[in-house]
Amino acid sequence: MDSTAVARKLGAFVALSDADRCILTGLVKRRRSFEAGRDLVLQGQSDHVAYIVVSGWACSYKLLPDGQRQIVDFQIPGDFLGLRSLMLHLSDHSVEPITDLLVSEIRYPDLLDAFRQAPRLATGILWAASRDEAMVVEHLVGIGRREASVRMAHFLLETGARLSLVSNGTRDGYACPLTQYHLADALGLSSVHVNRVLRLLREEGLVTFRDGFVTFDDYDRLVEYAEFERAYLDQDGPLLT
Repeated sequence: MDSTAVARKLGAFVALSDADRCILTGLVKRRRSFEAGRDLVLQGQSDHVAYIVVSGWACSYKLLPDGQRQIVDFQIPGDFLGLRSLMLHLSDHSVEPITDLLVSEIRYPDLLDAFRQAPRLATGILWAASRDEAMVVEHLVGIGRREASVRMAHFLLETGARLSLVSNGTRDGYACPLTQYHLADALGLSSVHVNRVLRLLREEGLVTFRDGFVTFDDYDRLVEYAEFERAYLDQDGPLLT
């Protein structure tokens, strides 16, 4: 798959030239694999390495002293992992593969060299980091102010939109490896509440999450129900051409 997923993602903001794509391909050539459930980044870790997801899913999370976990975000193909840790002295969160994960390893000197050679590529990566921050802000609003069923609907729509950018999702639905426990830790709900909310959305004929697949039973009505405005995802066409 080489740089395809990340090139599609960055291409939502900046039109990459053939030279940019060549440099990006060189940047992502160092590959590593991680097994599901074994952290590849630990909170407090000092290694200055980042990753780009080639295939699989991961989650970024913070672990509280009492053992509770808050999932901050999920990463899919084309997403960066640990990008902030290249700039900070210590990683401020942990990253766990949800499925077996194939990533490209990005070292700080290689990233700086790519930025020097391809400023437009650097602009695209800055956009990706800014977009991730915008999603975290949206998640904070969801946990703080949206009722549980709306929060779930909004999350499932957002994930579908993100996957569509890298050709892994449509208005009909998408494959999703998340468990009720992942959803609970991400959305600030108990696993029992997650099941109750998913049942409500299914009975309302809006969305069904079953056997590892999210099916949008009525996409337009679900968008209206969740008040889902996708402008914050900023992926409806390149701004820089």
